[in-house]
Amino acid sequence: MRGSTSLLWPVRYKPLPDELLSSWLVRLANGNGLKVQTFCNLIFGNSRQVWNRDVDRLAPSWLVAELSARTGTPLDTAQATTLRVYEEVLYARFKTSGALPWMQTLQMYHRKREGFGMQYCGSCLAEDSQPYFRKAWRVSFNTICSQHGCMLHDRCPQCGSGVAFHRMDVGYDSVPDADAFASCHLCKCDLRNAATLPIISYDAEASESHKRLCQGIRNSGRAPESMGLILDEMRVRHHLCSLLTSRYKTVTLRQYICDQLGVEDICPVPERVAFETRSLVERHHLMQLVVWLELDLESRLRQAWRDKAVRYNHLLKGFKHPPKSYVKVAEIFSDWRLG
Repeated sequence: MRGSTSLLWPVRYKPLPDELLSSWLVRLANGNGLKVQTFCNLIFGNSRQVWNRDVDRLAPSWLVAELSARTGTPLDTAQATTLRVYEEVLYARFKTSGALPWMQTLQMYHRKREGFGMQYCGSCLAEDSQPYFRKAWRVSFNTICSQHGCMLHDRCPQCGSGVAFHRMDVGYDSVPDADAFASCHLCKCDLRNAATLPIISYDAEASESHKRLCQGIRNSGRAPESMGLILDEMRVRHHLCSLLTSRYKTVTLRQYICDQLGVEDICPVPERVAFETRSLVERHHLMQLVVWLELDLESRLRQAWRDKAVRYNHLLKGFKHPPKSYVKVAEIFSDWRLG
C-alpha cells in the first residue's frame, strides 16, 4: 500500500460528523483489512510513530496530508478532525507540549493511555451505523451528552480502564469487525451497553447553561464561529476552575459555593492537578459550581469576598492578560472598605 500519495486506497472512508483524527485513522486501517499498527507501519514507516503521542492534538502535517490524499478528502476537512480546530475558540494559541486549556489529557506512556482523556456516550455509539469517536468527547468541560440528556463516561464500566480504541484489535488473530470499535481494548466490554445515567444537576439554571456549552461543542464539525463560544468567556471560566481548586488556605471558594447550593464537595483535598486531567465526575462537579457562579458573577463573587471565601489578590493571580470585563469585576473588590 505504500507509495505515491496520488494513489487512492481501496477503502477510503471520509470523516464522519465531528470525528476525531485517531478514530478516522483506525477505521481506515480496519476498513482496508489491516490491524492498526500494521497499517501505520506500512503507510508511514517505522521511523514515524503515530500512537506514542496524542495524535489528535499534535496532528503532524505529514499524517493529515497523507490521509487527505489517499482518501480523496479535502485537506481542510481532514484538518478539521484534529483538536487544533478549537484554537481561538477554547484556547488562545496551540502548543505542542504542556497543558492546553479545555483539552483532555491522555497521559501517554508509549502506546498506552494511563489517563481517562477519551470520553464517550454509549447511546451515541449504539446509534451509529459504524461506531466512531467524536472531537467533542476530548473537551474537558463537556461532561454530558446534550443529544441524549445523559452523563458521558470516561472509562470502561466493567474493568475501569481508560478508552484506547487504537488498541482494540490487540488479542485478535485477525482484524475485528466494525462493532468491536465500540469495545474496551482490555476486557472487550461493549461500551454501547454502558449505563445511561441522568445528568447530575445542582441548579436548574446552571445546568441549562452548562448544557448549552456542551451543545456548542457538538456543533464543532462546522465552522468554529458556529459553536457560539467566545474565547474570553472560556478563559474566564478556566480561571474560575483554577480558583475553585486553589491550594491556598485563604481560598475556600469551592466549599463556599457547595454550601450555597447545599451539595457535598466531592473533590479531594486540593492538589496540583489540572482540570484537564481530573475524572469526569470531578470535572462535572466543578463545572456546575463555576457556571452557577458566573450566572451572576459580580453579585456572587461580592458575597463570597465578604464572607472571606476569596481575597481580591487571588481573583487575578496567575491570570495572564485577563479580559477587561473580568478585570472590571475583580477590581471592585480591591477596596477593603467595601467589605
